[in-house]
Parts: sequence; C-alpha cells; structure tokens
Amino acid sequence: MIKIDFLVTRSGELVGFEISGHANYANHGKDIICAAVSSTAYMTINSISEILKIDAEIQINEKHGYMYLSVPFTDIKVCELILKSFKTHMLLMEESYPDNIEVNYVEVE
Repeated sequence: MIKIDFLVTRSGELVGFEISGHANYANHGKDIICAAVSSTAYMTINSISEILKIDAEIQINEKHGYMYLSVPFTDIKVCELILKSFKTHMLLMEESYPDNIEVNYVEVE
C-alpha cells in the first residue's frame, strides 16, 4: 500500500508530504497506481523547486518507494495552490483505490 502523509501546521496549512510504499496493484513497471502517484508527486516537487525556485527539503528513494517534500514556513503561501492540487488528486485516487492508497495528516511545528 502507498501511504501518503500530508504535513500540516497546527492551523491546517500544507507544508509538504511524505510518501512511502508500493501500491502492489500490478507487477513492477506495470503498476498504474504507482505510476500515477509518482508522476503527480514529481510534478509537484518540480513545480515547487524548479518553477517557483523554492529551497524545499526533498528526499527521494525510488527503489524503496519513498518521496519527501517540505517547504519552508516562509514559502507556504507561495506553494499553497500546488500542494492543495496534489492533495486533492491523492484524495480522489484514495477513493478510487482504497486498497492501494492511504492518505493521512501529520502535524508539524
């Protein structure tokens, strides 16, 4: 199962996400759920780091199915729309594939 933890402040602002695991929907290289989550997560990370030029904390380990993004608190508002779009897409995917994706929220300071 892919686990997606959205990192939120006490006031509910999104500051990033942590993704771990594999969907196990199909064999490696043919898993449309893993591909969809990975592609959307990469787009989110690249939009923030390459387009907006935000110095975010990013960790990626493809072999272990791990991705992490955390934006500085000073850049929350600038990244808000991109992060909310990613969250919306992941929630809709969780509805469609509840056996393969789990979305949670983790409060950060």
